[in-house]
Amino acid sequence: MIVPWYRKLHWQILIGLVLGLIYGIIAATSGWVAFTTDWIAPWGKIFINLLTLIAVPLVLASLITGVASLADTRRLSRIGGKTIGIYLCTTLFALVIGLLLVNVVDPGSAVPEEMRERLMATYQDDASSRAEQAREAKERGPLQPLIDMVPSNVFESVSNNRAMLQVVFFALFAGVCLLMIPREKAQPLIGFFDSLSELVIKMVEVIMRIAPFGVFCLLASTITDIAGDDPSQILELLSALGLYGAVVIAGLVTHVVLTYATILTLFTPKRLVDFFGAVTPAQLVAFSTSSSGATLPISMDVAERRLGVSEEVTSFVLPLGATINMDGTGLYQAVAAVFIAQAVGLDLDLASQVTIVLTAMLASIGTAAVPSAGIVMLVIILESINVPAAGIALILGVDRILDMCRTVVNVTGDLTVATVVAHSEGQLTDLSDPEPKLAT
Repeated sequence: MIVPWYRKLHWQILIGLVLGLIYGIIAATSGWVAFTTDWIAPWGKIFINLLTLIAVPLVLASLITGVASLADTRRLSRIGGKTIGIYLCTTLFALVIGLLLVNVVDPGSAVPEEMRERLMATYQDDASSRAEQAREAKERGPLQPLIDMVPSNVFESVSNNRAMLQVVFFALFAGVCLLMIPREKAQPLIGFFDSLSELVIKMVEVIMRIAPFGVFCLLASTITDIAGDDPSQILELLSALGLYGAVVIAGLVTHVVLTYATILTLFTPKRLVDFFGAVTPAQLVAFSTSSSGATLPISMDVAERRLGVSEEVTSFVLPLGATINMDGTGLYQAVAAVFIAQAVGLDLDLASQVTIVLTAMLASIGTAAVPSAGIVMLVIILESINVPAAGIALILGVDRILDMCRTVVNVTGDLTVATVVAHSEGQLTDLSDPEPKLAT
């Protein structure tokens, strides 16, 4: 039976997104900001809470069962090597694209001096807060990120969505150890986590029924938060920072069109139109939530049911990607760092820009999969190239909008790599076939 277009989830989410945008503009112009904050925004927060509620159990269960289902540790190292290698390569490409565009366009010179001073004054307190967080992170030793990755209390880690890297470490460690003990001893625990994974997937199906409404509420509250009672603030910000935002978005689009499309074309049999049509629900949820961690349940569902990626590959590649693969965030950080330097009149030499690439690659691995976490990492990048950290005040006004866009790229990158790895392992099913079989 052919399903009408208006009953397909991605169209419903898109409709919710557009209606939320329209409502947000009307609410800002009509003085409904308080009503939106009290009666609309909470439903959007509930939707995000529902998604983040199941993110940690999903990562824990899927990674443990995914690793434990492999025949041996050699297969794990092969799939893991491919996954991490591709993730690092795509992040490097994203950074190079961002740096090329921002150097050619030079958006920092387009910000008027008066607007620059107003932005610095408006967001000074927020900038100072982020700078303090970054200073605390920078003062730690060179191996502190490695220490932070290894939890001292796994129960504390699974109760904190910002400790996802610790959850990933424990899940990988537990999965490998399950491979090393007799199968009959490991099977009860594997069965438990497999059942937990199935439970979480069913929760995803239930939550996605309210996704269109959740997206509507999130977009509506985002617009009113940015505009307040004066919609002209949006136009004023866009006029001052429009070129900067355009460079970031152009870089993100270029990365998707060049990097991801090229990888898919060369290394998978997937048609681009089929791939991007399949991942639309995950992209829309990523756009509305600004969190690749919150989008992870939808990404995994999309990979298995719409792309034909095996559960084994999905359960390993996507949770890892939501934690360490931040192409969109890395590109944004590169553009933002150079833009701020241009705006304050500093010239960055080649060594400084190489430093941006190296620091951003390391920072993208440790960036939490939550909204605006990249700002803290950006401060560290700025200080590594001797650009005043207070300069982040210049971009905070439009950061939320760009955060939504870069999260879409992060999630798209995860799904691209999952598809490539699945095909390389002979675990990509051709869902377009009436009798689905492995794609060749």
